[in-house]
Amino acid sequence: MTIAFTFPGQGSQSVGMGKVLAETFPEAKAVFDEVDDALGQKLSDVMWNGPDDTLTLTANAQPALMAVSLATMRVLEARGLDLKSSVAFVAGHSLGEYSALAAAGSLDIATTARLLRVRGDAMQNAVPVGVGAMAALLGLDFDVAVEVAQEASQGEVCQAANDNAPGQVVVSGHLAAVERAVEIAKAKGARRAIMLPVSAPFHCSLMAPAADAMSDALANAEINVPVVPLVANVLAEPITDPTEIRSRLVEQVTGTVRWRESILWLAGQGVDTFVEVGTGKVLSGMVRRIHKEATGLSVNTSEDIDALLAKIGG
Repeated sequence: MTIAFTFPGQGSQSVGMGKVLAETFPEAKAVFDEVDDALGQKLSDVMWNGPDDTLTLTANAQPALMAVSLATMRVLEARGLDLKSSVAFVAGHSLGEYSALAAAGSLDIATTARLLRVRGDAMQNAVPVGVGAMAALLGLDFDVAVEVAQEASQGEVCQAANDNAPGQVVVSGHLAAVERAVEIAKAKGARRAIMLPVSAPFHCSLMAPAADAMSDALANAEINVPVVPLVANVLAEPITDPTEIRSRLVEQVTGTVRWRESILWLAGQGVDTFVEVGTGKVLSGMVRRIHKEATGLSVNTSEDIDALLAKIGG
């Protein structure tokens, strides 16, 4: 069994996430306290009690999802998991890349929380509300989705933002261009093409101001060599050099999340078990669509933690 740990991105958040972990394990509670202290805000209260629309705000959802992932990691480690000896690679979907780096010791938790607060604010503020949009194109291969985006742009921005799984591509850009992409995709045989309820057009060139903000923030962040390689979103290949990690995190703000390719690359290296660390099961579902022989596990409860440790130990 060769394992990769994966870390979820925005959209996996839900009110109540991490609460039982914090109540059950002091190691988990310590992570939530550390994130609260780093942000100067009781983010844990928002996570556990809502309201949902406050948790869903990009500036809250991003550090909150990281906190749950790292709380889960700390419990696993306290119970005997050694990441370096048990796991071959880490990867994260969009903001999950920061969680992956923190899990691998490249970033400390407080720094990661502050970076994600900057990232969330910067991404939200990069484009005025109503100017941008995103849409999911279902049932089209990535190359066709790229053609759809190019045809729809007509002088505006429309790019493939997320290559999530076979037949599951998200496009991002100006509202009118994304609306055109939905209609063009339907004409090209998409099974479904739907506008997404998001607050900004992530992972396209409209996010350039956010990329600049992250360049400034990351320039001052201490980044260590991760104990296991990170498979980067924008490369679908592993990196370990702190200078390259810094530059790829900036590039990621406007670049395509190459998740399908990342999972296929990992499978090509012999990874057969993908463990989603944190809340939700989005990535585990994608893994099974990308690589049918792979095992996709979600670890976010005490029972999940016990099952994973038994599997690794066995």
